[in-house]
Parts: sequence; C-alpha cells; structure tokens
Amino acid sequence: MRLDGFERRRERRWRGSDDQQRPSRGLLVALVLACLTVMSLDSLGSSPIDPARRAVGEVFGPVEVGTATAIRPFTAVPDWFRTRDSMQQDLLDLQAENSDLRSQVATQDYDRNRLEEYDGLTAAAQSLGYSLVPARVVGLGPSQSFSRTVTIDAGSEAGVHPDLTVVNNDGLVGRVLRVTRTTATVLLIVDADSVVGGRVGRSMEVGFLHGRGVLGGDGRLDLELVDDTAVPAKNDTVVTWGSEAGGPYVAGVPVGRVTTVYSSLRETAQRAVIDPFVDFGALDLVGVVVPTGTTSDRAVIGADGDLQ
Repeated sequence: MRLDGFERRRERRWRGSDDQQRPSRGLLVALVLACLTVMSLDSLGSSPIDPARRAVGEVFGPVEVGTATAIRPFTAVPDWFRTRDSMQQDLLDLQAENSDLRSQVATQDYDRNRLEEYDGLTAAAQSLGYSLVPARVVGLGPSQSFSRTVTIDAGSEAGVHPDLTVVNNDGLVGRVLRVTRTTATVLLIVDADSVVGGRVGRSMEVGFLHGRGVLGGDGRLDLELVDDTAVPAKNDTVVTWGSEAGGPYVAGVPVGRVTTVYSSLRETAQRAVIDPFVDFGALDLVGVVVPTGTTSDRAVIGADGDLQ
C-alpha cells in the first residue's frame, strides 16, 4: 500500500513538471499572431521594430565593415592569382604578336625586292626573247679556289645543263659550268678565267671581255676590241656578241657600260674598262636561258613573259 501511494505521488509530480514546462495553447496563439502582425507591418514599409533594427545596425555595422576589410586580402587571394595568370597570358600573347610584327617589318623590304626581281626577270625574258628557268642563288664558291662561282637551286630536273647563259633583271651573270639533279654551278663573268664575246652598242665593234676576279663594287671587266683602230666611247653600252648555237652565251644580253678607255703601249689595241650592270655581291634571283619547250620541274618564264 505504501509503495502504491509513493508511485502515485511521483506520477503526479512528473505530470505537474511536464505541464509547467509545456507552453500553453493561448501563449502559442498569441506569439503566432504577434509574428503575423510584425510581418504585415514590415511589408507595408513601417515596422515597430525599425528603431531596434537601426540601433542594431549602428552597433554591428562598423564591426561588419571592419571585419570585411580585414579579411578582404585573404578572400581576394584566389582572384589575385587568377588575374595574375590571365595577365601573364595576355603579356605572352602581346609579345608573340609584337615579334610577328617585327618579323614582318624586317622582311618587308626583302619580299619587295624579290618581287621586283621576279618582275624584272619576266621583263628580261620578253626583252631578250628567250625562255628562262628561274632559280635562286644558294651558295658562293670557296674563296680558297680563287674562282668566282655561285650555286643555284636548279639542276637537270629543271632543264638546266652546262654551257647555258645565266642572267638576272640587270644583265649578264655568267654561264653554267656543271649540274647535279637539283643544283648547278655558275661561273660569273667577273671570274679571272671568264672570257665573254662583247659588242660595243654604238659602234657595233666586237671584242672580248675578261674578268678581274673581283666581286662587289670594285668588280670590273676589261674589254679588248678586235679592231686595233676602233676606239670605244665612254658610257657606251656593251652587250654579248653571241656564240654558235647560243652557247655558252646568247646574243644581245646587256653586260655593262664603258667607264674608261686607254691605249696599250705594248700592243696597239684599244682597251676599255667596263662597269658591269649586275651587282655580283648581291645576287639572288637569276634566270637560266633554255630552249623553248624545255621540260622543267618548275614554271618557265616564256619569251612572251607568260609562265609555261
């Protein structure tokens, strides 16, 4: 009996404790209505808690600003790295573009000169009336051999063979000595062993042009006329005399201009110094005179200036 009474008292005590801790329904309803009222007033633009909200903002606003300022350097680190990488890539792109522009400017004159040379070679083919195989000078003869030769990038596959005339847009360059499948060696007319039959333009007197073995601005030719009594005039133009079957030199190719005339005391012949039209120190594009209809691995400039 005593135990039952004790259990009943403990059960009443727990129920009373739960009733004290559990809020009443009236209080819950009042809180819900109060929240709805505040939300309604806040949506209308005026709220009884605005003063409190402003007071809290005035107290905690500076703290938020200071905190944001303090942590901004740390939060900005990822953005800084991304921006730095992007700027580095932009800098590399600009450097590459600048390099390309410098290269274009540096080669602009070179490309223009090559175009002018090609146009001049086309005009030379029309003026001379011969077909030309265009070629580039790709090498100079060794100075140890004391010969003045150049290597061109056209050989037997281009229709080139020995004893063909080589010209450029200025005049006579030389003749083909030997060929390979893809290259050819050209003996320049300024070589000491070169002899070219020449004709003085105004008087049509003929003679022989001998090279002195000197390139560049000092490169000269000596003209010895066949007629001892003939006297060439200064500034007369000298052209090729021509060879049998057009080899190794075809007729009518400009060679140079008479600069000096003198008489040989040992011999009675009149001699003249010829300044060649071709600048042998700056050879680039040349043309090899070939018969019409020559089979070549490249386009041939025809006598009419058209490509064949």
